[in-house]
Amino acid sequence: MNRTFDYDARVDTKPKKSLGQHWLVSEEHIRMIVDAVGGAGGVLEIGPGKGILTAPLSARAQLIALELDARMVGATQRAAPGAEVVEADVLQADLGHLLERLVHPRIVVSNLPYYITAAVVSRLCEVSTQFDAAVLMMQEEVAAKLMAPAGDSRRGSLSVAVQRHFAIETVTKVPPAAFKPPPKVESRVLRLDSKGVESNSGLEALVRRGFKQPRKTLANNLGDKESIERAGLSSSVRPHQLREEDWVQLAELARNRGS
Repeated sequence: MNRTFDYDARVDTKPKKSLGQHWLVSEEHIRMIVDAVGGAGGVLEIGPGKGILTAPLSARAQLIALELDARMVGATQRAAPGAEVVEADVLQADLGHLLERLVHPRIVVSNLPYYITAAVVSRLCEVSTQFDAAVLMMQEEVAAKLMAPAGDSRRGSLSVAVQRHFAIETVTKVPPAAFKPPPKVESRVLRLDSKGVESNSGLEALVRRGFKQPRKTLANNLGDKESIERAGLSSSVRPHQLREEDWVQLAELARNRGS
């Protein structure tokens, strides 16, 4: 039977719905996440909560933890005295600076609050050359979208961005019973290994425009039927059908037309 445990149960650590908090308490899944981090030299943990992952990870590597909830800062520090806990919002913090302070290999770890998953993953794409991999837990539906290949209707602009910056694999699926309180959805842990690809603002802006109205054709979204046809694509193609190389070619055509 899968056991559960809890750190610092004496303090006020009741999960806040407003922050999307669900504490991971399954020993089996905690072990799988820690194992997926492997031989990290430095770890940046986002949203450590009560320190369930922080404790075993900080015993293996240098660890900086970003925590938005002031109540959790002390709980995390007590669970993992060797970690550096910073009270900060991941969406506002200077991730590049924090990552530069860590030794290699650098791994980002997080049990992501569902409501900010896309925003956090987007930020990680921006700094993907500054760390080696990320091990992230997220809602099953979002994980499936990130991994959706060309032709899959679930594919979106974030799918293209993530697949451009990272090689993605599933570590494990996580049932609601692994959390306290249990969420209403299944979760999945992904490992994202950085490809070392620099951000390309022109390409990224084009992809976002292309997916502005995903059910419409790419020509309708971009208003550039000529470039689409020059790229060897049908004028009726929809954004989710494009491969990464198609987007790169379109961005190059657009750049050349503007130069």
